[in-house]
Amino acid sequence: MAKFELKLPKMGESVAEATITSWLKEVGETIEADEAVLEIATDKVDSEVPSEVDGILIEKLFDVDAVVQVGQTIAVIETEGGDIIEVNAPAAETPVVESVKEAAEVAQIVVTAKETAAPIKSKGERFYSPLVKNIAKQEGISQSELDTVAGTGKDGRVTKNDIKSYLESRSSAPKTEPVISTPIEKKVLPVVASGEDEIIEMSRMGKLISKHMVDSIQTSAHVQSFIEADVTNIWNWRNKHKNNFKQREGENLTFTPIFMEAVAKAIRDFPMINISIQGDTIVKKKHINLGMAAALGDGNLIVPVIKNADQLNLLGMAKKVNDLAKRARENKLNPDDIQDGTYTVTNVGTFGSIMGTPIINQPQVAILALGAIRKVPAVIETPEGDFIGIRYRMFLSHSYDHRVVNGALGGQFVKTVKDYLEAWDMDREI
Repeated sequence: MAKFELKLPKMGESVAEATITSWLKEVGETIEADEAVLEIATDKVDSEVPSEVDGILIEKLFDVDAVVQVGQTIAVIETEGGDIIEVNAPAAETPVVESVKEAAEVAQIVVTAKETAAPIKSKGERFYSPLVKNIAKQEGISQSELDTVAGTGKDGRVTKNDIKSYLESRSSAPKTEPVISTPIEKKVLPVVASGEDEIIEMSRMGKLISKHMVDSIQTSAHVQSFIEADVTNIWNWRNKHKNNFKQREGENLTFTPIFMEAVAKAIRDFPMINISIQGDTIVKKKHINLGMAAALGDGNLIVPVIKNADQLNLLGMAKKVNDLAKRARENKLNPDDIQDGTYTVTNVGTFGSIMGTPIINQPQVAILALGAIRKVPAVIETPEGDFIGIRYRMFLSHSYDHRVVNGALGGQFVKTVKDYLEAWDMDREI
């Protein structure tokens, strides 16, 4: 018999961990390939983790509500064969045991740490193996101190030898008197609830989204640019084609695919909007993957991603937008549907807002908010002179990270989106 290690799969660039919400299989039950073993939840989406082999579940390594890092083994399945099989995702770093004595020492560290302390969680995206985190707990190394340890493993990971070398250098370093400083006290006003007030527990997703938003504000230097676009041609063009489109395709023709097409074109013109920051370097993304913020029935938001949006024609864009929006409302999105976004668009106009100041969806560096389309009086310029007419107009609100996107780039980008919208061809077919 062989043992298959079921690991938590990678679920997106910014997703480093997930919470186990329920086990669908119990120890001793038979599992078929592609059959779901457990359900997990992240701040992005709820999903199932399937098995890639046939076998029998012989061990569950985590309980419900446990937080598991990407790459960690979460269950063991017994299969036909004679070796341990490791699949699904890169395994957490495995220590090299050089002797029986060392193996005993490592085992004792792990057991003691599990009994006396909770595991360390990195506040950033740096991965730490369970062994490294347990050694850190055993030696009293704080998270902030652990983040300063230089790593020699793959992708800069801290290995067992790295943390042992750090401990040796720390113990031999000359002791200095600590500098005592008076931190600025964060004043938190107490919340007083009377007997008539209702206390509502935040949902799991609500808590995760709240943390994600606060982290983004603390990470990026948010700046906004606003511009107004005349979308009269788009309004009239959609009215002209929406009924035929509905009869032919069986779907609604909304404004969203039109806006997404304009954004994708503008990103091609300004590729330095399509980036992420990694330390002191910039990662320039090859693909244009547009996140599309969608409202859920419980009031939360989720951001499915249109992959390679600049490669889609308008019909393909409309099909993709409708599919993702429908599956988001029905809570049927897959982990792949919310991965690898490089730029996000959110439609605050859906709720009647004329503009907004959206928070950047990390690790991206910009986000565009679409305001409500309004019928307003406007000055129309013609060769014969200016006059007042009724036009359909909307505000575009562009939030961007001023660490890498200056006002010129941020303003030029949203101006280009406006230009594409206003240049809409009334004779265009779909």
